Amino acid sequence: MQSFIDQSVCFIENHQAWAGLVVGLLAFGESLVLIGILLPGTTVLIIVGGLVGAGIVQPLPVLLAAMVGAALGDTISYFLGRWLGRGVVHKWPLNRYRREVARARLFFHRYGFAAVFIGRFFGPVRATIPLVAGMMGMHRRRFQVANILSAIIWAPVVLSPGWLVAKGADSLPELDATSLWGLAVIVAMVAAIIIAVIVIRLRGNRRTA
Repeated sequence: MQSFIDQSVCFIENHQAWAGLVVGLLAFGESLVLIGILLPGTTVLIIVGGLVGAGIVQPLPVLLAAMVGAALGDTISYFLGRWLGRGVVHKWPLNRYRREVARARLFFHRYGFAAVFIGRFFGPVRATIPLVAGMMGMHRRRFQVANILSAIIWAPVVLSPGWLVAKGADSLPELDATSLWGLAVIVAMVAAIIIAVIVIRLRGNRRTA
């Protein structure tokens, strides 16, 4: 895994024109069922955020590619779930990941729309929630709303830690207005995710009480 991470980052750093495509593919794979369980895409994207913060890679292509790749990966996983049905969990290769699928089914059963939206930010269920949503017959429009909105938020959130480290806390006062607004949006997104998680947990505790 470490070799894959190093090679991916090195390629992006040396071939900046391809950064958007590579990031899009990583985000796509990270969101795709099975592949997302094995692919260390988030780690690479955090490091890419550092390259953006250092001015090595342009931010807009990377950001847009991450959004599109993440949304497409979830979409394909969702349609695979609708097409293959619930019995797919008993077939190879998903029968080797029954625990992950069972966890995603429980999460989706409890929270529905919110599970699709929030699930992208949780490693254990990120790659299986869209598949489960398709298996359980979630309406396409509802799924896509949650999918696209979460992808739009996820992309800057996953890139921001590396960006902040590259910028350094000492340089934050020197940022221009656009960068400060961007940072404020990221902070607001993270806060929204934290609040959503707290609300979901409180609702879950009430149901089990």
